[in-house]
Amino acid sequence: MRVVVAGCGRVGSVLAAQLAGERHDVHVIDRDRGAGRRLPRGFPGEFHLGNGFSRRVLEQAGVAHSDAVVAVTSGDNSNLVIARTAKETYRVPTVLSRVHDPRRAELYEGLGIPTVSDVTWSVNRIHQMLLHRHLVPDVTFGNGETLLVRSAVPAYLAGRKLSEFEVDGEIRVVEVTRDGRSLVPRRTTTAAPEDVVTFAVAAHCLHRLRAFLDKELGT
Repeated sequence: MRVVVAGCGRVGSVLAAQLAGERHDVHVIDRDRGAGRRLPRGFPGEFHLGNGFSRRVLEQAGVAHSDAVVAVTSGDNSNLVIARTAKETYRVPTVLSRVHDPRRAELYEGLGIPTVSDVTWSVNRIHQMLLHRHLVPDVTFGNGETLLVRSAVPAYLAGRKLSEFEVDGEIRVVEVTRDGRSLVPRRTTTAAPEDVVTFAVAAHCLHRLRAFLDKELGT
């Protein structure tokens, strides 16, 4: 996955290092040349000097061919411009933004830009949202160790017990939305076409849930 990270502060540098360590193609943008020192020695990605809201700099970082853009600069206004440019001009599939003022979160969400806040939580949350895009993260607990995620269940899984999707201590089905109504499933509840299932999942096991759903979805 090719990711452009605009902002090489505490969140951006840690996220970039984590993604690069997982062999993703990471391009970091920051207007402060010294910010690059926050990246680990031997960082395999690329550091681009300049403002993240500059189209020239974004294009140098390969925004037009990116799978995701993450705006985590120190300014909410800059983050909003970067996120909107990536989403509306370059049609980047996944765009995420950090918001410092919680009162502005509604503005971002209204534009279809998911937001995160707080340093430790931000890194974990962004990381999970990038790598597990078909699972919709609703809530995190602690510092992101436990997540609530939602996924539509394909019609061809109808009739299977929802308990078959569970792994003790790792994945639990906690809710099902069916025909616009929510229910807490019994151990014997079976999946129905167009069900949307809420899973409680340990963050370190999210890949396991994704692998199961990808297998079942044939992707």
